[in-house]
Amino acid sequence: MSGEEAVGQDGQSISKKALKKQQKEAEKAAKKAQHKKPDNQEAGDIDKEDTSKGRYGVLPLNQSQERLQRRLYKVSELQPSLSGQTVWVRGRLHTCRSKGKQCFFVIRQQKWTVQVMAIQSETISKQMIKFISGVTAESIIDVEGVVQTVGQKIQSCTQQGVELHIQQIWVVSAAEPRLPLLIEDASRPEGEGELATVNQDTRLDNRVLDLRTLANQSIFRLEAGVCRLFRDYLTAKGFVEIHTPKIISAASEGGANVFEVTYFKTKAYMAQSPQLYKQMAVCAEFDKVFTVGSVFRAEDSNTHRHLTEFIGLDLEMAFNYHYHEVLEVIGDMFVNLFKGLQEQYAEEISLVNKQYPAEPFKFLEPSLILNYKDGVEMLRQAGIEMGDEEDLSTPNEKLLGRLIKAKYDTDFFILDKFPLAVRPFYTMPDPTNPKWSNSYDMFMRGEEILSGAQRIHDPEFLSKRAELHGCQLDKIKGYIDSFRYGAPPHAGGGIGLERVTMLYLGLDNIRKTSLFPRDPKRLTP
Repeated sequence: MSGEEAVGQDGQSISKKALKKQQKEAEKAAKKAQHKKPDNQEAGDIDKEDTSKGRYGVLPLNQSQERLQRRLYKVSELQPSLSGQTVWVRGRLHTCRSKGKQCFFVIRQQKWTVQVMAIQSETISKQMIKFISGVTAESIIDVEGVVQTVGQKIQSCTQQGVELHIQQIWVVSAAEPRLPLLIEDASRPEGEGELATVNQDTRLDNRVLDLRTLANQSIFRLEAGVCRLFRDYLTAKGFVEIHTPKIISAASEGGANVFEVTYFKTKAYMAQSPQLYKQMAVCAEFDKVFTVGSVFRAEDSNTHRHLTEFIGLDLEMAFNYHYHEVLEVIGDMFVNLFKGLQEQYAEEISLVNKQYPAEPFKFLEPSLILNYKDGVEMLRQAGIEMGDEEDLSTPNEKLLGRLIKAKYDTDFFILDKFPLAVRPFYTMPDPTNPKWSNSYDMFMRGEEILSGAQRIHDPEFLSKRAELHGCQLDKIKGYIDSFRYGAPPHAGGGIGLERVTMLYLGLDNIRKTSLFPRDPKRLTP
């Protein structure tokens, strides 16, 4: 055997070069094995190092297993006066950013937000920080932390003077990792630079998420305020709240824009208005009534201001001598409502304006009342050709609104004495000229938000008017009969809640003020 060869384990001769290579690989493997710990030992070390074990994780499904005697603070309550105190807070994980040994995240509760800080320490482990950074946005979490004041205001949160230093975090209900829209994107004004925004259909398809934005939280709180102020004012004036049927035997407004439904072995209709029933309640000696409820219109109108189902704020009242007694009550009600929104919902208005900028709503006290003819004359002077007895088109309504704003500096006004031909069958004609009527509309920012009138309370006259409008008298016999037993002169009106909210805030689409809008193309969610 030559000096250049050696024998391997299999008895075969190998070169010294190959042998040297084998020895190096063996030494390398030995070193690697020396430094490698057994799997069970490595897992034990992790457990030993996790000083936060038992202070974070995912809670089991809440089936009301126990009732903890623990106070959960509201985010809005976290003020500098609580500095140094340990508190528990439940909210949604709004945003989270982690880097190395620290993590900052924001808890959101409706329109309130607070910053939470987690920094690796003896009590906050690396594993805990990793867990926090893995919690999905919009998950509901419970956090225990110490309230600490901050040197500089936290501009991105509502609680700008404090933050929480975390001690515990538990996931109560985890959100899915891939959200159909981000709250941050949905909160951004449209056309804001190159940043992403969310279009209307995506918002409405995922309405539960969309409603979590600050603007939407504020819109629907203000809308609730419109309802409350409406109720409070009328209740103080002696009105009684009533609740009327929504399934009726005949179209309440006449015409074809009514939803037909199967009612056992016959047909019924979804109420276009509580009109007939609030009048019957006045005849039943309630004198002054109002109602808040759904109204259905089968109009194939795909516009910025039409819905097939909306919330009607309706009122009706008996008067003594002139229907203007009622008109003035309604006008005063709106003034009271506008003042109440200004005084009680300034924060909500401000938050909506951040996403949807608009001019502040202006109104006069008492409200401006114009004769319909005078409104038509203003339009003619502006170059619009229209007849005396012609109804206002949507463009002409908006133009008139601009003309009145320029002349009277008000966004709210009342037009009185509409042409009889454009009003429902139960509208009382003008006593001096039957071409006109004792009816009125009210407008905000040039768009109609109330239609009202004195009603015909004489059964024979009402029957004639109903026949002229093509109504089947046998189907409204109960309504007409209610006037046969002594009916007081009365008037009222119907208001669209979503329109009032939209126009007061200066929004561009009624779907922004309908919680789950219904229009000709949308029946879900």
